[in-house]
Formats: sequence, C-alpha cells, structure tokens
Amino acid sequence: MKQMHYGFDYEVYDGIDQLAPQDARLLAQARETTQIAYAPYSEFKVGAVAMLANGKEMKGSNQENASYPVGICAERVLLSAASSLCPGVPVTTLAISYHNQHGASDHPVSPCGLCRQSLLEHETHFKTPIRIIISGMEGKVYIIPEASMLLPLSFTSNDMSL
Repeated sequence: MKQMHYGFDYEVYDGIDQLAPQDARLLAQARETTQIAYAPYSEFKVGAVAMLANGKEMKGSNQENASYPVGICAERVLLSAASSLCPGVPVTTLAISYHNQHGASDHPVSPCGLCRQSLLEHETHFKTPIRIIISGMEGKVYIIPEASMLLPLSFTSNDMSL
C-alpha cells in the first residue's frame, strides 16, 4: 500500500477591504448580484461575477424551480452565459457570494459538486485557470488559485480517451 495526500494552498482575508481593488470590486458585484437571484424555495441567494480574458464582466445568479432538479446554480448560469455571449473567451476570475435569508452569510461557502465539475470543464476546455473568490455578504474571503483544486481526483475528458 502507498499512502497519498492531496492538499492545496489558498489565500484567506479577514474582509473585502483587504483585497486588491479589482478583486474587491468583483466580490462587491457578486454580493449585489445575490439580489437578483430567484430562490423562493431555499431562500439561499447566490450571485457570481466573472472577469473574462477579454476584459468583459458577466454576472449570474441561482434560479430555482418548483420542479427542484430544474434549478441551476449561479456559477453554471454564469458559465453558460459567458460561453453563449462570448464564445471562445475563457473566464479568468470568478467571485461568488451568497445571502442566506435563514441564517448567517458571514463565511465563505464553496461551490457545489456540479459547479465544481462545470468549472473544471471550463478550465480544461480553455486551458486557463479560473481564480475563485468566495465570501458571504461579510466576513472572511478565500481566494483559490484554480477551480480544479476544488475537485481532487476529478473526472475529465482525458478519462474517456483511448
């Protein structure tokens, strides 16, 4: 038997005021974008704002549905919009925030598994890392250098190659 270890380094900031100006602006926009989320069932509103390689910014918010599996997370809304409106242009930075209307929104919450897989696919497709900035409406901020770090032992198109 061989013992293996997986880990990664990320940055932790006490608040938005410690971020570089561009990162602070993206996170502030993500926090504002939570207001346009459609989340009448969970009341857990998520906003995401991306910086694309061409300098454009795009936003997305979670969109729930009474037929629960039909809903879509903010990160995947944003990736879909970016791929449709700016085909061939990778996302380079993604700021994500949330507003939990039933509790605190004061600590970073990582993207769900479906979004991690989607972010990894985007990185793989464009061969460009996506920096992830995550935080609640206040409090600590994490910056993760590459979305792929959130999905160890991932499944990619390479696994389907012969």
